[in-house]
Amino acid sequence: MASPIAVRKQKPMTKKMLEHFEKRLMDERKRVLKELGHYDETFGSTPQGADGDLSAYSFHMADQGTDAMEREKAFLFASQEGRFLWHLDEALRRLYRSPETFGKCHNCGQDIAYERLDALPHARFCIDCKQREEDAKRQS
Repeated sequence: MASPIAVRKQKPMTKKMLEHFEKRLMDERKRVLKELGHYDETFGSTPQGADGDLSAYSFHMADQGTDAMEREKAFLFASQEGRFLWHLDEALRRLYRSPETFGKCHNCGQDIAYERLDALPHARFCIDCKQREEDAKRQS
């Protein structure tokens, strides 16, 4: 069953709409790069400098374990942000290379609802195709 948003026929993207999505993508990109900069600071700090103790004595084992866990979490979040940055860059490439097809579903070719693109300007699939993809992943 098609969602009510997908059934509605959408007008072709205007230049103003494309500029809106470009701005949304660029704003998200700036936010992600700033966030990745914070992670860079986290990865660049030394264990001794992390807690303000600049002595050469090693931490207690429990402290080392906690620090390792925190670094691992930071790496996971940075990795997720890096993937998100890649998706944003891909959306910008699509927008610049072929603006006439930006906002079209990569699976069925239908227009992606404006509301969906406004929420996720990097979306590649309409809501119905994305739902089918998610359902297939859950079944595997």
